[in-house]
Amino acid sequence: MSKPAYFPDDGLGLNDFLRAGTLDVPEPDWIHVRTPLSKIEYPLDVEATRSAVLDNLTLVFDPELPVNIVELGLIYRVEVSPEGKVEIDMTLTAPNCPVAGSMPAIVERGAAVVPGVTEAKVNLTWSPAWSIERASEDARLALGM
Repeated sequence: MSKPAYFPDDGLGLNDFLRAGTLDVPEPDWIHVRTPLSKIEYPLDVEATRSAVLDNLTLVFDPELPVNIVELGLIYRVEVSPEGKVEIDMTLTAPNCPVAGSMPAIVERGAAVVPGVTEAKVNLTWSPAWSIERASEDARLALGM
């Protein structure tokens, strides 16, 4: 029995086409990393931990743009509790952004590896929508705007 004509002979399937439109965000060498010897005292210094999370996130770049996600204005909120729970609200440059599948996971890992962080959660939001006005002046200059 022969295959119907609508089955490709080269073996490509739907998942191959879906993956073709996505980009992976490479995981950077984080600035702040928890080690087995890290001695953490709780309650955390919330501001220092928030700053460390943001330091790590400055290493994350949209693969299509030469600017990190913090300078681009993609990080809307970073909240740290004294118990080490981090919650981040972020957006992407567009709802159909090709890094939508990988960017939030990299952001979560960037927060989770900071010493003292016990839990990290990333919320992807589209409200308010991202626009270039959210980017820093340095980011706009780097983008030629």
